[in-house]
Amino acid sequence: MAPETLTPERILEATEEVLRRYGPAKATVVDVARALGVSHGSVYRHFRTKTALREAVTARWLDRTSQQLSVIVSDEGPADDRLRRWLAALFEAKRHKAGDDPELFATYMTLIGESGGVVDRHVTDLESQLTTIIEAGVSEGTFHTPSPASTAHAVFSATGRFHDPCYAPEWSHPGITADFEAVRDLILRGLQA
Repeated sequence: MAPETLTPERILEATEEVLRRYGPAKATVVDVARALGVSHGSVYRHFRTKTALREAVTARWLDRTSQQLSVIVSDEGPADDRLRRWLAALFEAKRHKAGDDPELFATYMTLIGESGGVVDRHVTDLESQLTTIIEAGVSEGTFHTPSPASTAHAVFSATGRFHDPCYAPEWSHPGITADFEAVRDLILRGLQA
């Protein structure tokens, strides 16, 4: 049987497993290559540096959230409902990442600290999604704001406690869902005519 073709996606999958097993301090490109059964030079043909590989795996991890949320952005239906669902889905996605695999979450928090540009692109994407929903609400006459982009930035900042990883220890506290719903409902009331 012929070996599988080495693709960036296969490398990123293996990298995630190596990071899960060894953590960011000990995981090496050689470990990734060994997991794939190839030379480390083969990995470097796809990712020129260890930093590039770590940034790519971090972007892949963050993009999973963006992709889940983009479905809500493109859904039919009233903008206020989509904004309500989008904010709830962002909170749930981040909470699951932190709670379902705490070791991998801690690993990614280390990588995110090394990959500022990746995080900036992620935040820009999320704020762009919010802008799209808010613009739809303005077009429907449901939301009123002179600047949907500025409002999206404000909404993202105002809900930071429910998606910024620095708040992850709070996400399992009793009452956090009620706190989230109160902030979300306040934002929605503030946007309405």
